[in-house]
Amino acid sequence: MNGWPLAVLRRMSWTPDEETLAAIRHLAIQNAIEYEGKAVPGSVIGRVMATMTDLRQYGNIVSPMIIQAVKEANSIAAAQGVNALIEILQNEAPHLLVKREKKERRTGLPELVNAVKGEVVLRFAPNPNGPLSFGHARGLVINSTYAKEWDGELILRFDDTDTTVKPPLLSAYQQIPQEAEWLIGFKPHRIVIASERMTHYYEHAVQMLNEGFGYVCQCSGEEFKKYRQSKTQCPCRDNSANMNLELWKKMNDGTFVPGDAVVRVKTDMEMKNPALRDWPALRIQDTVKNPHPREGVGSKYKVWPLLDFQSAIEDYLQGVTHIIRGKDLMDSTRKQTLLYQHFGWKYPETMYWGRVKVHEWGGFSTSQMRRDIEAGLFEGWNDPRLPTLSALKERGITAQALRNFWVELGVTQKDISVPLSTLYSHNIKEIDATAPRISFVKNPVQISLRGECPDSISIAVHPNDKSMGQRIFELTDNSVYISSDDQQNEVRLKDFCNIITDGNSAQITSTERMDNRPIIHWVGSNCVDAELIVVEEGELVSITGKMEMHEYPIGTALQLERIGYGIIVAENKIVFTHN
Repeated sequence: MNGWPLAVLRRMSWTPDEETLAAIRHLAIQNAIEYEGKAVPGSVIGRVMATMTDLRQYGNIVSPMIIQAVKEANSIAAAQGVNALIEILQNEAPHLLVKREKKERRTGLPELVNAVKGEVVLRFAPNPNGPLSFGHARGLVINSTYAKEWDGELILRFDDTDTTVKPPLLSAYQQIPQEAEWLIGFKPHRIVIASERMTHYYEHAVQMLNEGFGYVCQCSGEEFKKYRQSKTQCPCRDNSANMNLELWKKMNDGTFVPGDAVVRVKTDMEMKNPALRDWPALRIQDTVKNPHPREGVGSKYKVWPLLDFQSAIEDYLQGVTHIIRGKDLMDSTRKQTLLYQHFGWKYPETMYWGRVKVHEWGGFSTSQMRRDIEAGLFEGWNDPRLPTLSALKERGITAQALRNFWVELGVTQKDISVPLSTLYSHNIKEIDATAPRISFVKNPVQISLRGECPDSISIAVHPNDKSMGQRIFELTDNSVYISSDDQQNEVRLKDFCNIITDGNSAQITSTERMDNRPIIHWVGSNCVDAELIVVEEGELVSITGKMEMHEYPIGTALQLERIGYGIIVAENKIVFTHN
């Protein structure tokens, strides 16, 4: 690919106009007035991005401007008082002095119904057919947030009773708890593995058969579908308890093979919702052909619970008080409630959320990602193109940004469509204040400088935090590297000087900025060869260039000047995070 990705090029060529700068300044002053001379950068960033949404794509340029505007507003308040700020707005932006109406809006998550402090038990139950994805993060964040708020417990439960359609991945059993702890900041209070608790499901299946609210059905899938559609009972429904127990034995001893029989929960074949009519609870799986990967499980069991049954039994045994799930699982709630009524149990309080679609990701699923990785289409679960937690972490997305993103969306049954820039805006708030600034020059050309040139230039590592130290650009050979794309006639080397270029040499005309000529980034002689990895239109693009020398460790989040944020993944190798 020739040139920068389009998104990066647009950002690199953008500079705010005077109207935008004034609007940022006025919002900072407004915030300082509201907070008695102590404006809060995060609050102003949120207000700017909310009122001027077109600026979100330029977050790494705008955020430092906002922080500087906040400092200036607070400085005026400290020196001259809040009235001085009020006077400025009266003269320049009087509409911002109108008291903003405070809408009654709940912040954070909605209240848990019938919750008791210290007694709340929630669960996050992924299928370990792969590590956690961006979508999994929602359940993990929401449930863990409630658990902390109510001094309750969070259970991590592996729903791993399907060895055929979604076979478990052995490495996921170790990776998922690690990813969960990284995301939520603490270890789940309990870890439950369904495949190691089969005896409990068997005990309850036998109880169903003994007490007559379950039966073994030998009808084929097509045959039972006709009974369901006609709202009539299948002949197996009238089996005696002894007959059902005999058939149950044949399901377990190998007499029956997959498809010969299932255990069903008796409900009512005339229920309005067809999915609830005598729903299947346990079936036979070919674990010789598809053994379970966990040691000690393998081919030990032939009969396995379906998810609605297994989850319902486990929720009861673990004392789950609240279930938070997608609205597409409302039928699961109805099925499980009917089962609980048979057993004489009280069903947990239940909340639902709608679907969240991220424009840029489309329809990734763990199963499809696994197939694509195994086919060599991706480099692994942490490939920057994938929406897995490991990939997001590798790209420099912080756990706090993910938590803030999901808590902000909350728990609503409304389907939501959001751009990735929403997540990125949360991430910028987390990393901007501590991300060192660094210069990376693509397609570098060496330019010899003529005129008065110092031996080195010292620039702040972070413009708003002097304690982070200085960056030293060596100029001992009177030359710099700039991008071939920036070889214009008159430019300014950022934080250094104005130059007029002539081929591979340039004349220094001034160290002071005296006009609006383009500002370009550059590196001195103390630079290193480096690589920047960018995701562009679903492909990984490697961009080589020169980068200023540094000693930051792997995992450090950086702001690449005029490019965006990135994270060091290897020596002199950076993965692009976002603008």
